[in-house]
Amino acid sequence: MRASGTFTVKAFAPAELAPSPPVSTGVAVGVATMEKHFEGDIVGHSATLFTSAFDQTSGVGTYVAMESFEGSLHDRDGAFNFAHSATTSGSDRTDEFFTIVPSSGTGQLTGITGSGGLAVEADGTHRMWFDYELS
Repeated sequence: MRASGTFTVKAFAPAELAPSPPVSTGVAVGVATMEKHFEGDIVGHSATLFTSAFDQTSGVGTYVAMESFEGSLHDRDGAFNFAHSATTSGSDRTDEFFTIVPSSGTGQLTGITGSGGLAVEADGTHRMWFDYELS
């Protein structure tokens, strides 16, 4: 099944955490926490651990995120984890990865497996979808 919706970032908080030992590279590594709110077939909120190596000036970089979602997919309530990453050269998304963490589902989402994706439209709308199965 496919559940799709839009999301807004309600909070983005950089953390005071840095790799150790320090390694100097051309793009600094950062860590942050995020809160997102979802609407559509996907209703609820998520808490995200977000890491990136990103150059704010050029818009080039890569991120890796571990997200914990609580809410509903197609009116099935529960929670689960998912991981995603992508690279950008400023105006694109490449090398995308997106997976639902096995055995992480609770409630009516127990047994959820699958993948998904996200896209940012030209007007700034953030879209996400899950291609999932329940066992």
